[in-house]
Amino acid sequence: MADITQRQAKTKLAWRAHLKPRSLGRAITTAFLFLGAWVMIFPFIWMISSSLKPTDEVYDSTFSIIPKTFKGFENYYGVLFDQPYLIFLMNSMIVCVGILVIQLLTAVPAAYALAKLKFRGSNILFGTVIAAITIPINVTSIPIYIGLVKVGLLDTYIAMMFPFFLSVFAIFLFRQFFRGFPDSIIQAARVDGFTEIEIIVRLILPSAVPAIAAFSVFSFVAHWNDLYWPLIVVQSQDKMTATLSMMQYQSNFDTDYGRTFASATVVTAPMVIAFLFARRLFIRGITMTGVKG
Repeated sequence: MADITQRQAKTKLAWRAHLKPRSLGRAITTAFLFLGAWVMIFPFIWMISSSLKPTDEVYDSTFSIIPKTFKGFENYYGVLFDQPYLIFLMNSMIVCVGILVIQLLTAVPAAYALAKLKFRGSNILFGTVIAAITIPINVTSIPIYIGLVKVGLLDTYIAMMFPFFLSVFAIFLFRQFFRGFPDSIIQAARVDGFTEIEIIVRLILPSAVPAIAAFSVFSFVAHWNDLYWPLIVVQSQDKMTATLSMMQYQSNFDTDYGRTFASATVVTAPMVIAFLFARRLFIRGITMTGVKG
């Protein structure tokens, strides 16, 4: 009986000694994850907190998350009702939806051709697509702007959407996804008389919903938050996007930081809500479009 008790005690000591390093490792990992999460979340907390404060309190030396003087109602009321904010939101929606539709119409056939069709120069063409991902919009903005001025398209929806109609990132993403689609099914469809367009529409697209959802999130967020290009081509309030409308609270002499942060909060909220609804498809799309040879 005594031997059994001693063995149980030794087992417990050995188990505790084994658990200590693992518990310490988990604690350190949790601490790093918590720190990283706080770094990501804190700007949003600061934005919401500042949207509830008067301007003179936003950058006060004694910062506090809870406002000393609550001015949230005035700030949000000014953003939503003292200007045609529904028009700004509609403009952002039109631009984002228009860009996404054209991007899908151009990227899906191009990605299918690179993934499933054998033709001379396909590797060079795909390499060009990869290289084009590294070129920022700032490089091509001047010639595109001059071209839009020449044809008189400034201050239009087309001007805001035109530089983004072709997305090389979308071509790359869909190409990686399409490479995993079974060639045998495509060959069987060709034998049955399907054209390449019918194969894309009836076979490829239904299976590519996760990839399309993932790219849609990327595209919507990028162009909803875009300030650089609308700031260049928009000249009237009627064509302002929601993001661009934040510039109305800044001038050479004063900046209404309370309303600026309130506007930023209102602009950010739709994207956060949309992501919460589409997060499963987004994560599934990202995991299913891994890099394949």
